[in-house]
Amino acid sequence: MSLDPHPQAIAVRIKDACRMTSIGRSKFYELIAAGEIRIIKIGAMTLIPVESINELIEDRTQ
Repeated sequence: MSLDPHPQAIAVRIKDACRMTSIGRSKFYELIAAGEIRIIKIGAMTLIPVESINELIEDRTQ
């Protein structure tokens, strides 16, 4: 078994999620409040599952 030196992220911080999607911070918080993006709270840290980002993009793709 070899360890990948650059593993794929399964969750990212909001700042990184905004950068990945080019969605502004305010709009991203609106999507969270509307339940369109899932979050994971660990203490004061908020993480966004990358799967949730991918689902949002797939749902909005026309």
